[in-house]
Amino acid sequence: MGRLIKSYFWWTYERGSFHYDVMVTLILLFMFLAPRLIDFKDKPVETVALHASEVLVKEAGSTEESSRFLYQIRADDMGGATTDGERRAAILRVIEPISGEVTLERYEPVYDAQGKVIAYDAWILR
Repeated sequence: MGRLIKSYFWWTYERGSFHYDVMVTLILLFMFLAPRLIDFKDKPVETVALHASEVLVKEAGSTEESSRFLYQIRADDMGGATTDGERRAAILRVIEPISGEVTLERYEPVYDAQGKVIAYDAWILR
């Protein structure tokens, strides 16, 4: 039995043999079933613009007469805005040179792993 396990561990069987097929089947089962059965605690990494001059833009659908976009503005570009009105003005100040006259629907802060605000997601109608 120990020799069998050792040969599986070192992968000593020829291609096309029964034991080779068993090993390949076990690997494929692990690849396809493990993400459903095991919580690896992996989550997508939040993408934030790296440089102060960058603004991340994603399409977010459309209404009857206008298009909706999601703009992500770094918190550093907000100029220290603390109130809702100041944040709205700072978001528009960053976005309007890029997109022209737009309407800000809403915005939400984006937090890093430590709970610090690193950016703002702004939904814009254009």
